[in-house]
Amino acid sequence: MVKLFHLKAHVLFFGISLAGICSNPAFALNGPEGISIDGGPLGPLTISGGVDGYGYYASNTSSGQLSHGMNVANAMVELQKNSGILQFTIEVGATQAPLTVGALSYGSDGHLLQTSISNFSTGPLYAGYLTIAPKNMPFTVSAGRLSSLEGYEAGIDWLNSSQLTTSLFYVQNNQADGVLATYNAGSATLNVEFGDGWDTHVFNFLQASLNYTFNENNSLYVYYSGNLGRTGLNAYTYALNSGWGPNGLTVGEYGSYFVNSQMFGGFYSYTRGNLSVVPEVQYVYAKPDHQVGIDKFTSNFGAALFSSYDFKNTPYSVGGWVEYEKSIGAGNWFVGPESEAVGFAVSPTWQYKHLFARVNAGGLYLLHNRSDNGSAYGYGNSGNGKFQFVSTLEAGLLF
Repeated sequence: MVKLFHLKAHVLFFGISLAGICSNPAFALNGPEGISIDGGPLGPLTISGGVDGYGYYASNTSSGQLSHGMNVANAMVELQKNSGILQFTIEVGATQAPLTVGALSYGSDGHLLQTSISNFSTGPLYAGYLTIAPKNMPFTVSAGRLSSLEGYEAGIDWLNSSQLTTSLFYVQNNQADGVLATYNAGSATLNVEFGDGWDTHVFNFLQASLNYTFNENNSLYVYYSGNLGRTGLNAYTYALNSGWGPNGLTVGEYGSYFVNSQMFGGFYSYTRGNLSVVPEVQYVYAKPDHQVGIDKFTSNFGAALFSSYDFKNTPYSVGGWVEYEKSIGAGNWFVGPESEAVGFAVSPTWQYKHLFARVNAGGLYLLHNRSDNGSAYGYGNSGNGKFQFVSTLEAGLLF
């Protein structure tokens, strides 16, 4: 199983999107409104945050990987100024490698990777950007520590309808430094972001998204991201709880085809009463580039259906998803080269005001687990098991 972890998160704290970046996720959790405070000369400010932890069990683990344990997941505080010409967002805290079904990330002690403030080049600064919002104008410009425009799932687990994430999420880019321009035209919002991509400090990565709202129950979001130039093998990228830089990962160790790739995707959001349904498709590929070790064309396709249902007048809800993924070529995009898999997750949830608890359960079955040279990979001590089941009992506090 792949030991790398891929972090990715939208700045969608408690359902507020960054300059209209995307539709609200299918929440099984309802984040409370932020706490309003008087910022003096800065004007009105909003502060919000959360922390959660969990116990876990995973079947078919490999030698040296513990099948059960307990972890803190995420701890985050956000301060926002959302009015006036000059606005800002600051998010500070610790994050954990997402619990991607079928591709869990273990540390050297055999436990799932712990939460850390050292996964990004900015340390505990998860996001931090200034926004210029000219009065009575349809556009804004933001600059600083930004989040990806890719995909539907968020990197902070309480923003998703399940703590468990999909293979689509696994291959997406995450936090980066750059500039974001947003243009609103009625029901449509266009975003274009240029920055370093994958937190490499190599500024050659372009992202774009278009969000169109048909009505209060239907919206469409499409996205693109890709390198405009080569990012070399020695550039630093996300860390494995070891700190960004010399002690962390380089592009060559992380997988050069992730960083030097082109991605296209989209999702459709439909709500009816207490039910939310979101289908998503995504395709990513990397062309041959011998200078960064990509000797053959390689790609990954993913499709998922997300859903969430709130039981009216009760503290209960349930969320989850089903997925399909397929990799082509030698790149180890997910569990292994040439992988093909189906997976699921279901998460019944209880929430009372600021407190929540949920049970998350999911599994991944490998339809194909052999590389083009015939070698097998997978789960368990044999290294070629086709199925893994994951469950967590999660609890947290939101404010």
